[in-house]
Amino acid sequence: MSALPNCPACHSEYTYEVAGMYACPECGHEWSSLTDAGEAGDGKVVRDANGNELQDGDSVTVIKDLKVKGTSSVVKVGTKVKGIRLVEGDHDIDCKIDGFGPMKLKSEFVKKA
Repeated sequence: MSALPNCPACHSEYTYEVAGMYACPECGHEWSSLTDAGEAGDGKVVRDANGNELQDGDSVTVIKDLKVKGTSSVVKVGTKVKGIRLVEGDHDIDCKIDGFGPMKLKSEFVKKA
């Protein structure tokens, strides 16, 4: 029996592993096994418009109207986005926005909520 880490959000011991990520059934928090292991030198640090460090699972707020490519829709200022995931690339935030679906955002257009 392998020892899985406790949930960093609610400190529950009932965590499980899914596709290289850890998940907590009690609070629903998901986190990467790399960030929990403390390997700070491997990944780049992603910061929001105010310079705050972002992590997987954070909630952010959009600070500028963002046009959605391929549609006439706009993500309005103040739209709150919950449970972000950090990814590599120019658009470094992967998320789901209510009313729009899955999207990629640039960290320079959000602030940590």
